[in-house]
Amino acid sequence: MTVTLDHVTRTVEGVEHIRDVSLTLESGTLNVLLGPTLSGKTSIMRLLAGLDKPTTGKVLVNGKDVTGADVRQRSVAMVYQQFINYPSLTVYENIASPLRVQGKPRGEIEARVAEAAKLLRLEPFLKRTPLQLSGGQQQRTAIARALVKGADLVLLDEPLANLDYKLREELRAELPRIFEASGAIFVYATTEPTEALLLGGNTVCMWEGQALQMGETARVYRRPQTLRVAQVFSDPPLNLVGIEKKNGSVQYAGGAASPASGLYAGLADGTYRVGFRAHQLALANGEADRHAFHATVTVTEITGSESFVHLTRGGSNWVAVLHGVHEFEPGQTLDAVLDPNDIFVFDAADRLVAAPGMAVSSEAPSGSREENASTVRSA
Repeated sequence: MTVTLDHVTRTVEGVEHIRDVSLTLESGTLNVLLGPTLSGKTSIMRLLAGLDKPTTGKVLVNGKDVTGADVRQRSVAMVYQQFINYPSLTVYENIASPLRVQGKPRGEIEARVAEAAKLLRLEPFLKRTPLQLSGGQQQRTAIARALVKGADLVLLDEPLANLDYKLREELRAELPRIFEASGAIFVYATTEPTEALLLGGNTVCMWEGQALQMGETARVYRRPQTLRVAQVFSDPPLNLVGIEKKNGSVQYAGGAASPASGLYAGLADGTYRVGFRAHQLALANGEADRHAFHATVTVTEITGSESFVHLTRGGSNWVAVLHGVHEFEPGQTLDAVLDPNDIFVFDAADRLVAAPGMAVSSEAPSGSREENASTVRSA
């Protein structure tokens, strides 16, 4: 089975919720919609489900136009971030409810409920009601009800958002196994880059109703095609600094200059923006082939296993993440060290021109050419 959005837009009361999105999803795949609140994730899901109709464009299932088809005519199941279960029914009856609606025989219902309960480790709780369950068990019940329906398309709209940290981690570890065993098309919405990486599969980066880039999750993370994709796929926020490459040297905004080593060496002369994630910034003495900056500590957040050090440098705010506990005083000056082999370089049009493992173009940067980023491109 394939589900396709073909140049779809969705406008509500003059506000464009979805902007010219094209993508194709295939059976047996997990597809993560990653983006901040109001980026269009839920709107995409509602179009896929048939709850909403696009203003322009088509929705295709196996090449057949189903744009006007009602949700009841589609093989779709949905799971929301709220725990939506029938409170008066047992876990068994909650899971069995869509099969009873479909008029399935008793033996088939028992077999499919047992299979779903085993898959989601709910077997000990089948006689309980939802109010007798933990949050994680309630959400597993909702997921089991969606799976037992046998839908070809399963939509999960931030299903772990209302769980505490421990329960989120537990279910995140289980979900890829559950998805793999199902064989359906899964679409999973999240605001968290870490969750996308943990789930794997494919990721669609969303921003203001646009699908900026789609591809295998780890590849999109390592090779964002634009600055915006890199920002969507970075938590803490992506660190940025402007540079000018000229005559074999790199001049950083704020005054620091260094030889054009590493990825800088292959760049044409011109101005660029350099992006680097928090783990790519070290706080140590400068070493050979590394570029050091004097930065001032504003605050340090210690989580136990990691320390997030917030810095200011030349009017820019940066974040470095260090393993272990590190205590720095606000106002303390540190050397922030950047490896020029471990950065993203974007041209004047915010397109990626250099990244680790990427062949660097020697053409001069230009801000005049813009590509249509609203259509999903394979990474």
